[in-house]
This record gives sequence, C-alpha cells and structure tokens, in this order.
Amino acid sequence: MKNLLRGLSLFNLVLLLFCSPAWASEGQLNLTTSNVGLLCIVIFCIAYAVVMLEEKLHLRKSKPVLVAAGLIWILIGAYYVNNDIPGITESAFRHNLLEFAELMLFLLVAMTYINALEERRVFDALRSWMIQKGFNYKNLFWITGFLAFFISPIADNLTTALLMCAVVMKVAEDDKPFINLSCINIVIAANAGGAFSPFGDITTLMVWQAGLVHFNEFLVLFLPALANYLVPAAIMSFYVANKQPSAVYEEIELKRGALRIITLFLLTIATAVACHSFLHLPPVLGMMMGLGYLQFFGYFLRMTLPGSLARKKAHAEQIGDNDRIAKLGSVVPFDVFSKVSRAEWDTLLFFYGIVMCVGGLGFLGYLNLMSEMLYGNWSATSANISLGVISAVIDNIPVMFAVLSMQPDMSHGQWLLITLTAGVGGSLLSIGSAAGVALMGQARGYYTFFGHLKWTPVIALGYAASILLHLWLNASLF
Repeated sequence: MKNLLRGLSLFNLVLLLFCSPAWASEGQLNLTTSNVGLLCIVIFCIAYAVVMLEEKLHLRKSKPVLVAAGLIWILIGAYYVNNDIPGITESAFRHNLLEFAELMLFLLVAMTYINALEERRVFDALRSWMIQKGFNYKNLFWITGFLAFFISPIADNLTTALLMCAVVMKVAEDDKPFINLSCINIVIAANAGGAFSPFGDITTLMVWQAGLVHFNEFLVLFLPALANYLVPAAIMSFYVANKQPSAVYEEIELKRGALRIITLFLLTIATAVACHSFLHLPPVLGMMMGLGYLQFFGYFLRMTLPGSLARKKAHAEQIGDNDRIAKLGSVVPFDVFSKVSRAEWDTLLFFYGIVMCVGGLGFLGYLNLMSEMLYGNWSATSANISLGVISAVIDNIPVMFAVLSMQPDMSHGQWLLITLTAGVGGSLLSIGSAAGVALMGQARGYYTFFGHLKWTPVIALGYAASILLHLWLNASLF
C-alpha cells in the first residue's frame, strides 16, 4: 500500500513535468523533450522505485540514487560535449555539489555530537528518570510528546523520535495499542518541533542555509507548529488508557564529561548562528569549528582518564564496591572519530544522490516546468499546501530541494509556509518522514503503516490548523 501511494505520487509529479509549457534558463539547453531528458526521468523513477522497495529488497536506499545521479550527469555531460559546450555542465555540477557539501558537513557534526551524547549515556539517563517517576500512560503520552516537540529543534526530529520511542517501549512493554498511539504522537511532535528551527529537520536547514529565512525568523512558526501537534494529540489522548505501567527502574550513571559535551554542543550551535547572522558566512564554518571544540575536549578526557580512574577506583575500594571496580576496569578512552564513524552514512549518501538527481533534472529544465505548473497556474498558497501533502508520500528532502531549485517568486510569508508544510506534512503518513520510517523499524509490529493511517484524518486537522494559524498570525509577511 505505501509503495503504491509513493508510486502514484511520483507518477503525478512526472505528469506535471510534461503537462506545462517548457522554457529553459539562459545559458542552458532545453532538453525536456529530448531523448536524453526522457531517459533521465526514467532513470530517476527506477531509482526511486528501488528506494521504495528498500524493506523488501534489503538494499540500502543510498545505492540506487548514487548510481542514478551518476548516470544522469554522465548523460547530460555527454550531450553537452557533443554540442561543444562542456563548461556549463561542469559549473552546474560543482554548484550542486557545493550545496550538498555544506549540508553534509553540517549534519555530520550534529550527528557526531548526538552520538557522543548517546555514548556518554545522556539519553539513557533521561529514559531512566521517566521510568523512576512512575508516570501513568496519559502522563507518559503527554510528556514524551512535549519532550519530542522541544528536543527536536536542537537534536533533530529523527534522533528525538528514536529516543522517545525507546522510552515508550521500555515503560509500556507489550501494550500494542498504547505503543502505536504514542509513536504516532511522537512522530507528529518531533516533526512539528523541527519545523520552527533550522536544526530540527534537513528541510529547514536547507532553507536557512539558502538565506531565505533568517535564524530568528523561524520562531514565527512556533505557534503554528504547536497547533499542528496539540490538535491531534488532544483528540488522541482521549483514547489513551488511564492505567499504570509496570517497568523495572534501572539506575543510570552519566559518563564523565556528558554535561560538558551538552554545553559544547550548544556553543557549537551558537557559533554557527553567529557566523551566519553576523558575519554572513556559511553556518557550516561554525559547525566545523564546533567539531574542533569536541576534539579538544576528547583530548582532555583521554589525557585525564588515568587520574580519574585512579581516584574512582580508590573510592570504590574504600567502600567495598566490587561491581564499581569491575566497571572501571572496562572503561575505554573517549574517541571523537569513533563518533564520526557512527554517523548515519546511508542517510548522508542518500541525500547526496537525491540532491544531484534533482539538480540534474533541474538543469535539464524539468523544475522550470514544475514551477510554471504549480506557481504559475496556481496561487503560491495552494502550491505550498499541496507540496506539503505530497511530502507525506515522497520524502520531503527532494520536495524542498526542488522548490529551492525553482526559486519561485514568493513573499517571505510563503517561504515560511512551504517550510512549515514540508516539515509537518510528513506526519500525515508513517512513511512521510524519517522519524516515522525509523519508528516503524524500532517498534516493528507495534507501530505500523495502517495503525498510523487510521489517525490521518485527525492529523490532517492539525495540518490545517497550523496553516490557518500561520496565515492569520503572520498575515503581514504575505
């Protein structure tokens, strides 16, 4: 069913490419009706179909789009070489590659910090605290939802959703109805929270790095994003059983330096924001500098480890804590590069493939066709709302990259609207966002596509409420 929905939406997008008049940017050839252009469309559709069959084929999603990106640009390059104008394709490819490189390095640093915090047991400690408090199901439903909403603007929606899902799975044990409902709630909250921060989702990061929305301007989406979460959550909460879960409390001790790494992460974010807002430099500069902070701190932890272990071992021997002594004997030094290696490389390479595929199709002229169809024949509001719904079926990354590549002439309020709809539209289906897809794997058998689909009408109410609130509160920006 989910593959059928994605396939139908992709087919509709392909139809859009051929149902409107063609035009090409200056300096480029219009290849939308050429054999090369049609072949590139076929290659992209085949690659995306293989991506949709990832669960059945057990083939990582990055592989087909990497090959497709290479084939598309090779075909483009060969055509231009045959027409004695190779320089244009080289410049276009380098432009797309630079855009990807900035985003990849930014995400790589963020993933490294998140992995470092996970290794220092920060997330385990949070989960343990919630279990210790003995919250009932309704409390847990709202707490995990609000935590997802407020953590995702910093830690990104995918990481936040996985963390909150782990809490629910630990506390609720085998209560399938509650786990399914809580996972839906977490996906909605994480996606909504990520919509009002450049760090909350890849799409918001793309908009911020493009300079279309400044860092502080994302905050005007806070109330619309909150409405997007609260409306469906309030309705779903009536269906949460009012009972007490039985879970075993596990005491978690933070590893040395955990709180200081949190501080360094916040300092890294502040550095990235300052570079972009005050110095007009790419935010990736601040993020890479922040990786240097973590490397220096890792050096400090390694150099001071022997002394720290000696003091802790002496104290453990003094009180006769043999378990503590055994644990101290297995401590390994902190290694920054091991955290880099644990980054989600499949996601980063998939992102590269998508960016280069869509960039190639845009260079052929297809994005101009889509822009003419959506933003020429429809109002910008209708187009942006529709693209948000489409992002529930097709990943929001190619949707947002396509819009950024089109560069339609829109007001500031409309750019904020597409940022909002692309971010929260994915909550309509479990396959519409990275958070939903990840939770279907983590809570396999509990959180399902059809279990989420049953609540889609309720989620759509939140989607509509967020749009209406944005149009009302930020009317002066349109």
